[in-house]
Amino acid sequence: MYLHVGADTVIPLEDILGIFDLDNASWSHITRAALRRAEQEGRVVNIAEDLPKSMVLTCRDGTERIILSQLNSATLLRRAESDSFAQI
Repeated sequence: MYLHVGADTVIPLEDILGIFDLDNASWSHITRAALRRAEQEGRVVNIAEDLPKSMVLTCRDGTERIILSQLNSATLLRRAESDSFAQI
C-alpha cells in the first residue's frame, strides 16, 4: 500500500520510518542539525506549496530521505491507518 503525502506524491508504506510534526520536531537542535545535514546531502524533497507542516522520514534501499509536506502529520497518520486506503 501507499501513502499520498501531497502534491501528487505517494510513498510505499514499508518505506516510511516516521511522520513528524515540523512545529514540534524543529524545537530540537538535534532534529534541526539532522535536517540541515540531509539538505546539504540532497536528501530533502520539499513538496509543500507553502510552508511545510510535516516531515516524512523514509528509507529505500538503504538511502534515507526526508519529504516535507504541506499536510498535517495527524492527517498523514490517519491516511496511513485507514482501511479505506487506496491500493495502487
